Amino acid sequence: MPAQSAEDKAAAPTNGHAKAQRTCLGPPPLPNPSTGSANPSASLHSLWGYLEPALDHIMRTPTNNLNKAPAIEVGYHMGVHTAVYNYFTTHSEASPAHGLAGFTRLTSSTQSEKAKASGTDLYDQLDRYYTEVAREIFLGAPTDDSTLIHYLVPCFNRYSAGAQSVSRLLNYVNRHYVKRAVDEDRGWLRLADVLDAVAKTIREDDTREKVQRRLRERRTEELKKWGYREGDPPARLAQIESYAEAASPPDRVVPLAATAYRRFRTEVMDPLLAVPKIKGKGGKKRKPPTNGDKPLMPRGRLARAVKALLESKGGDEEERRRLAADLAIALRTVGIKVDHPLRKKLDKFLPPEDR
Repeated sequence: MPAQSAEDKAAAPTNGHAKAQRTCLGPPPLPNPSTGSANPSASLHSLWGYLEPALDHIMRTPTNNLNKAPAIEVGYHMGVHTAVYNYFTTHSEASPAHGLAGFTRLTSSTQSEKAKASGTDLYDQLDRYYTEVAREIFLGAPTDDSTLIHYLVPCFNRYSAGAQSVSRLLNYVNRHYVKRAVDEDRGWLRLADVLDAVAKTIREDDTREKVQRRLRERRTEELKKWGYREGDPPARLAQIESYAEAASPPDRVVPLAATAYRRFRTEVMDPLLAVPKIKGKGGKKRKPPTNGDKPLMPRGRLARAVKALLESKGGDEEERRRLAADLAIALRTVGIKVDHPLRKKLDKFLPPEDR
């Protein structure tokens, strides 16, 4: 190793300072794993074996910078893109009868295999992966309501940064599979969802263009439920549509970032928002208070935690307001609807232009 120059020694940080610098910057980029002669795009199993270390590094590796996911090296990034591209193109073009000893069987199972090869299998695997990561976060939540939000907000920020990074890494899945699925009416808003409402306004002499315009108007009406206003710029429209995508049922095909947020909702937020059932003795309902007030209804765990946060005495008031605003952003991002009582309560802490 060549000797350091005086300038290099002066510029080089001390060991302690270097360690602090690395901690601040986060873990180093993950290098491209050696695959030997194996072809990562040969099967879903081999492709997933190649992808999973990158996903774990991006989604699970501890880091002090919660707003930026740990990176992977450029070579690994390019390798992932190439492997996913080859997997889609190779398997989509493969003969449906491949592996059936030369027999051609145009059956429902063959059609299923073709659907899997076109991207459904990888999309479903990613959905399961997000489910596992989100469930780990839920299982790690503290039992004390007073510390729940202090745990949940950083966890969501870390998860969100990772989800956005994975979405960029696997953008080919969005462009090749998700876009096609939406075009095939498998997205967050399907024709059947709006057909009844649109059918009531359609007349026999309406042209195809008029019907399509009415469908677009109906889609706009749905987005208004999430905060869209006429004249909003395209960027805000896309952001609002992502909230609706995250709120969709798990059987709807949505972009990968929305898929991740949807699983954070189903595995973390929904259980924390769930209201426990009232158990009365002998099957009798609890009588309301005699002073004319409304009966005290049970709250979900997250609602109790918000109450504890906002009503706590002393401490940093600005920090409490920041946590409330960050939780409001998390709730809407994962698809909790605007009229949910907790969203109404927390949205007040957002800046007026962000509500």
